[in-house]
Amino acid sequence: MASARVVVGAVAGAVLLPLLAVPAHAGSPTAPAVDLAGLRGVLRSALAQGAPGSMARIDEGGTVYQAAAGVADRGSGRAMSDADRFRIGSVTKTFTAVVLLQLVDEKKLSLDAPVNRYLPGLLPDDRITVRHVLGHRSGLYDYTNDMFAKTVTGFEAVRKKVFTPRDLVKLSLGRSRTNAPGAVYSYSNTNFVVAGMLIEKLTGNPVRTEYENRIIGPLKLRDTLYVHPGMKIPGRHARGYLTPDQAGAPLVDATEQTVSWAQSAGALISSTRDLNTFLSALLGGRLTSAAQLAQMERWMPASGSGQAYGLGLRRRDLSCGVSVYGHTGAVQGFYTYAFASKDGKRALAAVANTSNNGTVLNTMLRTLDSAFCGKTAKAVKAPRGKAPVERHEDMAPALTLD
Repeated sequence: MASARVVVGAVAGAVLLPLLAVPAHAGSPTAPAVDLAGLRGVLRSALAQGAPGSMARIDEGGTVYQAAAGVADRGSGRAMSDADRFRIGSVTKTFTAVVLLQLVDEKKLSLDAPVNRYLPGLLPDDRITVRHVLGHRSGLYDYTNDMFAKTVTGFEAVRKKVFTPRDLVKLSLGRSRTNAPGAVYSYSNTNFVVAGMLIEKLTGNPVRTEYENRIIGPLKLRDTLYVHPGMKIPGRHARGYLTPDQAGAPLVDATEQTVSWAQSAGALISSTRDLNTFLSALLGGRLTSAAQLAQMERWMPASGSGQAYGLGLRRRDLSCGVSVYGHTGAVQGFYTYAFASKDGKRALAAVANTSNNGTVLNTMLRTLDSAFCGKTAKAVKAPRGKAPVERHEDMAPALTLD
């Protein structure tokens, strides 16, 4: 069963109102209205394809659109709710990039300086710059390719494990690099582990402290937490379910884990409300200088059609010709899409509480069309044969989920 509502202003109840044709971009009054009915249909489809629950929230000015379907907890049967926290996976990368770009604003870091200037001897090539790391053009191998080659056994091997960042970089350096520094885009969690190390070296503080002082506190993000190496999601939250590789095998409750294998590349917890607040603030120019936001939006070709990558930020070009900006995340048990319009005035956060299910991943992508294209969205034909299945959490050798 799916539910949906539209809330205007700070009203606390389920106030049902007609959909409003509000613009997706500043100065664009003809932008499509949110297709709330279409959004509900997408969430129901995700349930039919194996997700226990799914939800989405769209914020635009004082108007909030909410839709949810299915359950947050298979054991209790509690319904999915906008109040639930969840693991956001690689959306963490955008938070990490923002902190580093604030340090650039503070003249503590240069994007085009070698990483080894700040972390001497960490990397085997002095040509790898901070910009290469933030744009996935370092050539550093993604250690999660090996770590999660087998979905459930790989996860269970690291569920309770605590790594140091250097442990993870060492795993990467044990394999050949994928390309020369700066040559091409090649998504790798290793890059944002290095980014976290830069934050800690330059500030003298844990990444948690910098997230809290620079983003979470100023934006009053009440649900955004970095609890590593703690295993639990504090407060009200959705449980996450990992789909085994074997067809028909039962889902694995993956909610509790250290996420130490990801850290500054993917260990944050948040909510749909907080993600929309964050992206609206970032794209609205309230977290970095205009110059550094422009650096984040220097796009390079990325894997997948209609996509580009900047510095910790992804651009997706939708079926109606609108481009949106944000990130996606996959962590065991959760798929997240978090994107906003160019000016940050319309933002969407959507999540399904499953992973390793390529069909659900592809379906949740359609929430972007409902949010930003409205009923003008073009129908996308399903690919022939079996949909590809994402087998590596928070990275994408076969699918573009990053």
